[in-house]
Amino acid sequence: MKRIAAISLATAALALPAAAQDDGAFVDFQVLKPEVAQTMAEAAMIACRDAGYQVGVTVVDRFGIPQVFVRDRFAGVHVYETSRRKAWTAVSFRTSTTELAESTQAGETASGIRHLSEALPLGGGLVVYEGGGSIVAGIGVSGAPGPELDDVCAEAGIAAIEDQIAF
Repeated sequence: MKRIAAISLATAALALPAAAQDDGAFVDFQVLKPEVAQTMAEAAMIACRDAGYQVGVTVVDRFGIPQVFVRDRFAGVHVYETSRRKAWTAVSFRTSTTELAESTQAGETASGIRHLSEALPLGGGLVVYEGGGSIVAGIGVSGAPGPELDDVCAEAGIAAIEDQIAF
């Protein structure tokens, strides 16, 4: 009887990894806490301010839903829409908007993306990954004198929360 119990226990232990990999009905995912998204947005805005630029910054969750928007006091009216669309585009296409700007130019295979109403292939939108490589957010910056400078500020925002998400 003890032998049967031991075999049953061993069999059950071996079955646990298979059960853990079960393709159940639910999906697990992570998104940033609002406080972390706020920290990232503010850090990006301050990085741009310190460089002499007035910008708006939007952080979206992994699905493109806005979590945070901050706008410096003299940033243009357009920065709300452009920062949001850059962040949305980054998470939607899982790539930086600078890379997307290059791959969607006229004559390129993906040029049709530019005809989507929300897509904005213009530098300043970055995907935010957690330490294991999963997307947890997108950040979009708008208002610096060039899209490459928007990218620099977005990178500063990500760097500000890197220790919290690199697990």
